[in-house]
Amino acid sequence: MRTPSRRRPRAALVMAAGTLLAPLLSGCWAGAGGAGSGDAINVLMVNNPQMTELRRLTAAHFTRDTGIKVNFTVLPENDVRDKISQDFANQAGQYDVATLSNYEIPVYARNGWLHEMDSYVAKDPAYDEPDILRPLREALTGTDGKLYGQPFYGESSFLMYRKDVFAAKGLTMPARPTWRQVARLAAKADGARPGMRGICLRGLPGWGELTAPLTTVVNTFGGTWFDKDWKARLDSPAFAEATGFYVGLVRRHGESGAAQSGFAECLNNMTQGRTAMWYDATSAAGLLEAEDSPVRGKLGYAPAPVERTASSGWLYTWAWGIQQSSRNPDKAWKFVSWASGKGYERLVGETSGWANVPAGKRASTYANAEYRASAAAFQEMTRKAIESSRPDDPGVQPRPAPGIQFVGIPEFTDLGTKVSQEISAAIAGRQSVGAALRTSQRLAERISEEYEGR
Repeated sequence: MRTPSRRRPRAALVMAAGTLLAPLLSGCWAGAGGAGSGDAINVLMVNNPQMTELRRLTAAHFTRDTGIKVNFTVLPENDVRDKISQDFANQAGQYDVATLSNYEIPVYARNGWLHEMDSYVAKDPAYDEPDILRPLREALTGTDGKLYGQPFYGESSFLMYRKDVFAAKGLTMPARPTWRQVARLAAKADGARPGMRGICLRGLPGWGELTAPLTTVVNTFGGTWFDKDWKARLDSPAFAEATGFYVGLVRRHGESGAAQSGFAECLNNMTQGRTAMWYDATSAAGLLEAEDSPVRGKLGYAPAPVERTASSGWLYTWAWGIQQSSRNPDKAWKFVSWASGKGYERLVGETSGWANVPAGKRASTYANAEYRASAAAFQEMTRKAIESSRPDDPGVQPRPAPGIQFVGIPEFTDLGTKVSQEISAAIAGRQSVGAALRTSQRLAERISEEYEGR
C-alpha cells in the first residue's frame, strides 16, 4: 500500500497543513507571548476540560518541583490549530510545546517541524514509553521510525445510551450493534421523555466535527474517500448509502439544530437529558460520569456500530509536540514527561477523581484498581476500542493513506471541511445528499489529480 511518505514533499503540502480542524471543545485565551527563555517555556494548547485541569495543576506541582515556569496560551480548537500551524511552519519558536493530534504529527514530522523524542525517552526510563498503548505509539511515530509526540489522552469512539430510558421503553442494546439496529432504537426512543430525541450525531461543519463520525460510518458501510490508486470514490454507491443513512438518521431522530451541533452540543444534550443515544468519542464518558453530572450512573456503553466491518471506532489523541526550533527542548521534554506521565494521572485521580484522569494512553491505567473502580462503566470498552482500531485498514478495501476518521494527507483538512459543509447543508435541508456528494466528488477529484500515479 502506498502512503504519502513515499512522495516528495512539496511547498503546497507544507502550507496545506495550516488550516487543520478537529473534534472537541472550544474555550478561551489565557497566557503568554514571547519565546520561552531561562526557566520558562511557552505551551500552546487546545481548551478542553482536561487541559484546563492541567493548567490549574501546573504551577503548584510541576513548577514547584522543577523550577520551570509554564506560560500557557489556551485557544478554541480551530483557532489553536491555525496558530500552531503558523508558528511551527515558520519555525518561529514562539512556542516550545503545542497540542497536536495523530493526524498532524506525521505531517509535521515529515516537514521537519518537530523535535524527535527518542533521545529523551532513552534518558527518561521513569516515563516508561512501552506502557503507552501500541496504537498511540505507532500513530505518533514518523515515517523515519522516530517518535515525535507523546499522548496526553487517547480515544476511540463508541455508542452511549440511557439505560433507564431503554428499560422504561423495553429496549435492549445489542452487545455489538449495527447501524440499522441503532436507527430502529432511535425511532423507538424518540419522545421517550418530553423533548428527548432518539440520538445525537455531529452535524457541525469541520473535518474533525461532522466528517469524523461520518467517515467511520462510510468505512463500515463499505465506502472510502479514495481507492488504493487515489481515485476519488465519494460518488460510489457505498459512500452514498452511508451518507444518506447518516443524514436521514439525524434528520428524523436527531437533535434540534443538528447542522450546528458538534461534540460540545451533543455533550450538553446528553448531559441535560435531551437525547437517548449519542455516538461519539470515548473521552466523553469521563465527563458524563463525573461526580457533578446529572446523568452519572444512568448510561450504558456499546461498541461503535458496524455494518460490513468487524469494528469501526476511530483513533485519536491529543498529544504533545516539541517545536524543532524550541530554545528550551530539554525543559520542554520535562513538561511533556510530567504531563503525560503516570504521576500526573495519579495526581488528577487523587485531586479530581479517577474517572477524570486523561486516560486512553497507558496500559498501567487500565490495571489500576482505583481507576478501574471509578471508571467501571466505560474503561474496559474504551481500552478495547483503542486497541482494536485499525488506522491502516479501517474498511473493506485497501487504502492509499492511513487514517480511520480522516485521510492522512495534508490536503484533507481543506477537503474534509469543504465536504462537511456540503453534508451539513443536506442535514439542514438546504440541498439533497446527491447534490452534496456531486460537489464533494469534484472537490476530491482535484486531490486525485495530484496523487494518482505517485
